[in-house]
Amino acid sequence: MGSAVERTDEHVREYLIYRGFTNTLKHLDNDIKADKEKGFRVDKIIDQLQQFVQSFDLAGLKEYWLYLDKRLFSRLEDVYRSTVNKLRISLYRYYIINTVQKGNLEKTQEFFQKQASELQGQAEWRDWFILPFISSPEQNSAFCQYFSRQWSDTFLVSLHNFLSVLFQCMHILDFDAEVQKMTCLMEENEQLRQLLFALQTESRDQRDRDEMIHHKLPTYVQNMDRLGDTELEPVSSQSQLSTNQSGNQNSRHKRIQDHEKERKELFSKPPPQTSEKKGELGEVEPPIESSSEPTDSSNSRSCGASQEEPPFIKLSQEEYGEHHSSIMHCRVDCSGRRVASLDVDGVIKVWSFNPIMQTKATIMSKSPLMSLEWATKPDRLLLLGSGVGTVRLYDTEAKKNLYEMNIDEAHPRILSLACSPSGSSFVCSAAAHSRSGSGESAPRLPITVSGQLLLWDTKTVKQQLQFSLEPEPVAINCTAFNHNGNLLVTGAADGVIRLFDMQRYESAMSWRAHDGEVYSVEFSYDENTVFSIGEDGKFIQWNIHRCGVKQSEQILPQDATGPFVLSGYSGYKQVQVPRGRLFTFDSEGQHVLTCSSSGGLIYRLASGESALERVLSLGGHKAPVVTVDWCSAVDCGTCLTASMDGKIKLSTLLAQKS
Repeated sequence: MGSAVERTDEHVREYLIYRGFTNTLKHLDNDIKADKEKGFRVDKIIDQLQQFVQSFDLAGLKEYWLYLDKRLFSRLEDVYRSTVNKLRISLYRYYIINTVQKGNLEKTQEFFQKQASELQGQAEWRDWFILPFISSPEQNSAFCQYFSRQWSDTFLVSLHNFLSVLFQCMHILDFDAEVQKMTCLMEENEQLRQLLFALQTESRDQRDRDEMIHHKLPTYVQNMDRLGDTELEPVSSQSQLSTNQSGNQNSRHKRIQDHEKERKELFSKPPPQTSEKKGELGEVEPPIESSSEPTDSSNSRSCGASQEEPPFIKLSQEEYGEHHSSIMHCRVDCSGRRVASLDVDGVIKVWSFNPIMQTKATIMSKSPLMSLEWATKPDRLLLLGSGVGTVRLYDTEAKKNLYEMNIDEAHPRILSLACSPSGSSFVCSAAAHSRSGSGESAPRLPITVSGQLLLWDTKTVKQQLQFSLEPEPVAINCTAFNHNGNLLVTGAADGVIRLFDMQRYESAMSWRAHDGEVYSVEFSYDENTVFSIGEDGKFIQWNIHRCGVKQSEQILPQDATGPFVLSGYSGYKQVQVPRGRLFTFDSEGQHVLTCSSSGGLIYRLASGESALERVLSLGGHKAPVVTVDWCSAVDCGTCLTASMDGKIKLSTLLAQKS
């Protein structure tokens, strides 16, 4: 702190010299020489406020407090605004009491005349306007406590402590920390550049070795590349053919087929040296032997696939550890600048990760929260769904609630929110209370629980319509728009996926997708299909042009689909049903990120029965990952994985362009 203060003093000196304020510079130098603590002096602020009070300078007092409010108090979160307001009220009362004690009734009346328009509507000042007309206010039961020495001392100590803690927490002049962070970032960037250069060099060396291996293949394989130049050269004229030549040609074809068969057998087994090297470069996972997990390919990987570079390089992995309970939702906004995360205790953290990881806002909710979603326009707004039938619109920059919408008392559980890409409306899924209880360890929602799917206008903050849910009103667990907002796909507790036409506001098609509930659903990159994960542990791709037709189906392990289990000592077990997004795609829609027991898993989307090919494990978690997100708004893709121990891992990936 000392170095930061000295650096600030030098800046002030330079400014005063530049402006020619020589007298002010002399006073500054004298004050600096007399200052022994060389740091923040909260007692000087208290002395200045008391000086304004003792000299009856109401204008100076208001101006000084306004500066503190603009410079410091405005940067606080909403939860502290009531404390600041109480201190301001106490400061004004401290001023009034001083005017009465000093017998300056003129200043007492002046205060109420100048502040009447501001204070007359506030309940705290309702009884104070009679004070100038009371002969002995210090003996009045309503005002006697404010004339005591104990009250004034308590107020001054409270103000002193509040300002002290405020300056320590906000790091007003903490330039050293910023310099250190920038230095660390520069060093990390240099290390990453060196790592990338080493990987590229290693990749080139590997290709050279592959060519050498190719040249050392058996003679009959090397000759395959020259068959087209000699033995397979097309005959220019039909008259050149004879009976003997036809027999020779048939024998050549037979020999070529034998060579081709032997060549396939040779290349069906990749060199062990090549596969080991690729594992070092990109952390390519070995084929999964368990039948319950997706395999790398239908049988064994071909030589060409094994020699491909890994699609991603994991450059770094950082941890956000501000939560103290299991995460329910973790979403990055559409600009890729902010992340909102919600835990089971109802605490929401809004934080950024570029260029440094920093908490921007903390939202504490009295009522339980169940869902969140970023607005699209403007992207600083956050939709928060509660368990008591309300949806809040929160401004993350102003750190305050803009609106609170009452949805439906009969369906108080807001399970899912989805904002239209146009930003003009959002979809809200509301459900009745579960008969099995509202605890996280209970099944998510029985099929018999009714629900509603509603469309709200974000500008008028009014409900536009209620969608029809056939065959019966059922709880909708997940919702997702396509890129232009013309289509909406939903997954419900009855296992049915419903596709809505948002131009006509009606259901276009629906089909039974899973045995049990649908936990998560998303459109594919080309929006010709939708993917879903259900309670039956299946990851299915559906063709939306042919109702109910599967394009692929894959069985996922339980740690990718839930319910998620965290075991502890003495038989302790915590069970959490899926709430947030269970899978997400990269910017090109070729890879998918899913949950696992120790971190996120990235698969390549393939065609055919084996739709998933595992390519990278992000790792880093000690507890099951329960929700994921993938941000591609920045140059390097960023994967978010959130787990049951409250930890969020931010993995930065570099895509290998083929």
